[in-house]
Amino acid sequence: MPLTDAQWARIEPLLPDRTPRRGGRWRDHRQVIDAIAWKFQTGSQWVHLPAEYGSWKGVYTRLRNWAIDGT
Repeated sequence: MPLTDAQWARIEPLLPDRTPRRGGRWRDHRQVIDAIAWKFQTGSQWVHLPAEYGSWKGVYTRLRNWAIDGT
């Protein structure tokens, strides 16, 4: 279930700037948060993430990086 606008408004200010340090532009944070929520709500494995959320590796890596940097 995607985030509501009210939920997103509370979360968005806590997330880092979307400007990448290197490489291309990051996928939209809201879509990544929705993908992470889907994964944990369903209990599914990362490799089964629906294509609409993008690459499972990209979502997993972003979650991992956010965990490491305290986001």
